[in-house]
Amino acid sequence: MYRDAVARDSKVYDQAYFDHWYRDPRYALFHHGMLPRRVQLAVAASEYLLERPLRSVLDVGCGEGRWRPLLKQVRPRIRYVGVDSSAYVVARYGKRRHLRLGRLGQLGRLGLEGRFDLIVCSDVLHYVERDELRRGLRAIARLLEGVAFLELFTSEDTTEGDDLDFQRRSGAFYRRQFKAAGLIPLGLHCYAGRALRDRLASFERGGS
Repeated sequence: MYRDAVARDSKVYDQAYFDHWYRDPRYALFHHGMLPRRVQLAVAASEYLLERPLRSVLDVGCGEGRWRPLLKQVRPRIRYVGVDSSAYVVARYGKRRHLRLGRLGQLGRLGLEGRFDLIVCSDVLHYVERDELRRGLRAIARLLEGVAFLELFTSEDTTEGDDLDFQRRSGAFYRRQFKAAGLIPLGLHCYAGRALRDRLASFERGGS
């Protein structure tokens, strides 16, 4: 996250928001190369544990679907589904990039078909209220076949950037929520679900 947020009383994920945080070089959320490295990590972790190429990805809080072209580069036939709460994003890119309108806490009611080899929820969890977080994590766990990449920041981290609505919660709080949802930490923001639980070696699991 990068400091100097857009001056507003409430967050609106409209074109101005995405222009500011994703296209303005003064505030761009990702330096060159950061997003491709995240994609490489998530794909490699998923395929390592599944022991096969990725077939499906669910991207929660996907924004404009920036993960999609990078995933398609390495797995052209992958089924990609993006979910985002921005009406602007879905109206502009929904059909072309397979994005649908929805919030994290609504995942269980969106009628998503099947389970997903990789579920991405990057830079989202620390912006939602506790009840929505819990509902969303339970839904992610139910939909997960392989690995979830759940990138977040806690009150113990040094952050800068879009701090509007940022929820300053401890790492211990998140660890409890992941455990309650049945998500197993692997390290580097990656989590396995129940489908892989019995296949994990001791040191494939992250620390407690």
